[in-house]
Amino acid sequence: MKNHLTALISGILFGFGLGLSQMIDRDRVLGFLDVAGAWDSTLLFVLGGAVGVTIVAFRFVLKRQHPLFADKFYIPTKRELDLPLVVGAAIFGIGWGIAGYCPGPAITALVLGIWNPVLFLVGMIGGSLAQKWIADQNQAKPKT
Repeated sequence: MKNHLTALISGILFGFGLGLSQMIDRDRVLGFLDVAGAWDSTLLFVLGGAVGVTIVAFRFVLKRQHPLFADKFYIPTKRELDLPLVVGAAIFGIGWGIAGYCPGPAITALVLGIWNPVLFLVGMIGGSLAQKWIADQNQAKPKT
């Protein structure tokens, strides 16, 4: 129950922050990404705030033996870049640049009652299912 309550409170806080910072406004995000045109620098403060909090908070959090509601921290150990990571990051960036949404803001933007985030989420889910299907097909092929 504590995990679910913590997730709910974290999600509400995250969604509120996204709305307050206007990260759910696709025009604001697209303006921020348009560095060669009419660049909107306001989201730079959102990025700076997130990085600043992370730099300070992680130093204290990671000194703990374990998280409050888990037995251990799950910290990535892989250090090398591989093709799937680079291609996935590029596809994510292209999608963000075209749509003006990434998953968290798109889910939060559903409260606006407009179709853009709905269409984005349908495409995102479709792309995720297609990738899973392709990966499953590649694993099912016999090794020659």
